[in-house]
Amino acid sequence: MNKNFTAIAYVTSRALCVPFWGLFYLLPIILYKDLGATPFQLMLLYTFKHSASLLSPYWSHRVHEIRSRLQSNLIWANTLKFSPFLFFPFIENSWFYIGAFGLHMALCRGTIPAWMEILKLNIPARSRGKVCALGSTIDFLGVALLPFLFGGILDNMTGYWKWLFPLAALLGILSSIPIQRIRLALPENDEKAQKKHHPLLSPWKTGFSLLKEKKDFSRFQLGFFFGGAGLMIIQPALPKYFVDTLQLSYSELLTAFAALKGIGFALSSPLWVKSFNRSRLFSVCAMVTLCAATFPLMLMAAKSSPSIVFIAYLLYGIMEGGSELTWKMSGPLFSGDRNSAPYTTTNVLAVGVRGLIFPLLGSLLFTHTGSPPLVFLAGATLCLLGTLTMVRSRNPYPIKSPMS
Repeated sequence: MNKNFTAIAYVTSRALCVPFWGLFYLLPIILYKDLGATPFQLMLLYTFKHSASLLSPYWSHRVHEIRSRLQSNLIWANTLKFSPFLFFPFIENSWFYIGAFGLHMALCRGTIPAWMEILKLNIPARSRGKVCALGSTIDFLGVALLPFLFGGILDNMTGYWKWLFPLAALLGILSSIPIQRIRLALPENDEKAQKKHHPLLSPWKTGFSLLKEKKDFSRFQLGFFFGGAGLMIIQPALPKYFVDTLQLSYSELLTAFAALKGIGFALSSPLWVKSFNRSRLFSVCAMVTLCAATFPLMLMAAKSSPSIVFIAYLLYGIMEGGSELTWKMSGPLFSGDRNSAPYTTTNVLAVGVRGLIFPLLGSLLFTHTGSPPLVFLAGATLCLLGTLTMVRSRNPYPIKSPMS
């Protein structure tokens, strides 16, 4: 019963956030197209999107010792991360929107350790990957319907997005209701509250300790670092490329970002779960980063035929199906019987480090060369380095899911 309700709560909370995510994906394009955001502002937006993860562990660090706070961690984060978007109709300021974007991403990343620990406590290992994938699939499938709801509005009613954001944010805040009803299956000897100080560097020390102690985990981080860096470095070039070069409308962008990416994610998720349960972790990750490397190459080809963008985002959805599963489940997998939160927090910190470096590099490369294909080629190269790292780690570290 507890297992079933936890799964329902996880999926329901994701489903209530679906309308918001569809709009959230478009915010960089909206800032460029409707508000004339500068290249510097777009670079900061993409930097905050990922480097906000550096603040996330300070939101979730108490989860590492006091697991009874898992739900309150999620509920407070839900309230705070959606609240700024309620004011979008009344504040027309690119910097405010960028700040709201960064805060939302920080709290989204900050709650991942809590969610993964709840799934680990309440759901058996054989079902955990399926529940995680199902939540993400419903998320992406719901987003896939948004072009039919929002596309025409955004194309034909200038500025109406300011009112769609608060409506979607209210639904997101309501996602706390199912979370509140979860009953945690805490072990009898669970950690008691400890009144001790948590220094600023505590999450970093824990992460470095894990990387030093577990060589397999450090290889996983290195491979994901390259793959994630490849996708981050291309992002500052995307708004101008899509709007000025390919001249895509909001409806077309939503079709690519939401519909086709969601379809790719949903169709591939069962296959990724099966592969995750049967294959070595590094083999699955190598397939993920190889798909990631193909994505920027297809964007390059879209200059000759813009319709290739839709195929590229279908592939991106397939890639993200594997990436979401392996990235989120790596904490419970590497931790074994130990608390998984420090492992997941290390994943989040790594995203933040990448976010400080590679959007800036991508922006500098694009600004100085003015060539999106060159930026895309750099992204593909980094992703291929990630693939090589994962392939070379398969035999030395034959890690598999407990279901293997």
